[in-house]
Amino acid sequence: MTAVSDFPADTTADPLLPWLRSIAKLLINIKSSSNDAVSQLHQLAIDCTRTFKNDVRYQNDVRFLKVWFLYMDGSSDFKTIFGEMQQCNICVQNAMLYESYALFLEAKEMLRDAHYVYQLGISRNAEPVERLKKGLALFYDRMTAIVNAGSEKKKIDSTVMLKCGEIFVNPWSTSTITNLLQKMKAKLSKYKGYYSNAKAYPGKVALSTLEKSVRRNKVIIDIGGKKYQIIGCSGQGGFAQVFKAHVNSNPEDVVALKIQKPAFPWEFYMYRQLDMRILGKERSSFGVVHRVDLYSDYSMLVSDFLSHGTLQDAINSNAVIGGCMAEVLCIYYTIELLSMLETLHGSRIVHGDFKPDNLLIRYARDDLTEDDFLDRTGPWEDQGLCLVDWGRGIDLSLFPEKTKFMGDCRTSGFRCIEMQENKPWTFQVDIYGLCVIVHMMLHNSYMETEKKMSSDGIYIYLPKAPFKRYWQTDLWKNLFEKLLNTSPDDDHIELLRSIRKSFQDYMCSKPQRIKDLKQSLVKQRQSMCST
Repeated sequence: MTAVSDFPADTTADPLLPWLRSIAKLLINIKSSSNDAVSQLHQLAIDCTRTFKNDVRYQNDVRFLKVWFLYMDGSSDFKTIFGEMQQCNICVQNAMLYESYALFLEAKEMLRDAHYVYQLGISRNAEPVERLKKGLALFYDRMTAIVNAGSEKKKIDSTVMLKCGEIFVNPWSTSTITNLLQKMKAKLSKYKGYYSNAKAYPGKVALSTLEKSVRRNKVIIDIGGKKYQIIGCSGQGGFAQVFKAHVNSNPEDVVALKIQKPAFPWEFYMYRQLDMRILGKERSSFGVVHRVDLYSDYSMLVSDFLSHGTLQDAINSNAVIGGCMAEVLCIYYTIELLSMLETLHGSRIVHGDFKPDNLLIRYARDDLTEDDFLDRTGPWEDQGLCLVDWGRGIDLSLFPEKTKFMGDCRTSGFRCIEMQENKPWTFQVDIYGLCVIVHMMLHNSYMETEKKMSSDGIYIYLPKAPFKRYWQTDLWKNLFEKLLNTSPDDDHIELLRSIRKSFQDYMCSKPQRIKDLKQSLVKQRQSMCST
């Protein structure tokens, strides 16, 4: 309950004010340990709510809302009181009503009811609705911590987490990651390239100001007996920076060095899962890490460096000249993306941050041939995309079979429909990301969706932006309609495979299309180099 000082000073024509003053005095007496004050306060709150509950002047008055919660605090029939508040329209469009009641229920360990109240407020667009969404996300974090703590009683009571045999977890919460890493600590330490030190990084170069230092001086970092000469910063996030570096000052031995604070071994773990589960030519599509060095304050991840830019760079290179990516290139990269998710999800791995910034472009060293396109053999094996940045990766094998996720990636433009509607998700986070990437290649803009009625008479999600008449509209409509409206019961891997095959069939139906693709790839490479 908010402090008495939150009540405003005297105003005319405000009959609620004397009641608030009396409540304030009793609250002071309660702090002085007056036993009678508690019962007097409860009765005063009851009388106040009965007196003004039908007064329209106070329906949206937060002061009056707080009185209702004083009434609720002293009653065992709080569900009836909440129903009465709704009937009287007490702050029903104010997020504070739902947040306060949800926290009240959570304190009583009524977790299913608390979850329902958050969703009720969000469904009513109570303002500010972002406050409720943030509150719900924090609620999921707390529930995940309960599950991870292993309290059997709370696991049974928490139908937010366990509902009809399904487990709902925020895979990105600190408690989830910490718990999983703790369980696999012994196994993780045996992976090739894993090095851990309980002390702080001992190097002479201040890592916190490394980017500034590189601009002024030649900077060399010692890691594991090797010297990494920092050439420049190639990427930056909220907690990490990625640098291009020469190993032992050899310009032929170039790596990417990811420095993160605090230390974060999870990404290294995900790369080692990729090594074990994805074999053959598909492995080159998912990045390679050589080692991680963990200190008490920083972690340093050493990986391959690809110098040809990202898919986002390719999209931007067209945008700067007022154009869009050639459709044959869009089709080619769409095939690549579909194939990636087939392989990844078939290995029970979710990337969790599937966007063009995290897709590095690969170019073949040798000339591409038409014959090898379909099977991705020969030079085509080295051509395509490489998915990196696995800090949000999810290893489904670490969770029980029916686990679904309730976390929000909070990445603008890439929140899947399930996140937007506060519904559970698994693979949808990557599938939606794929749809956004395809939309960006076609339109140079993020995807906005809307509900439209299908030919079957049901409402489905589709992109708002129309397709150009000269595009292969049947291919694109099929992709967006099916991938944006997948059901949890669908075999989504088979769906990805069938859509990929439809694009491949189109490309292979005329040899000229593959020739056009080869020319477009050459033009793209030249354009990005000049940019």
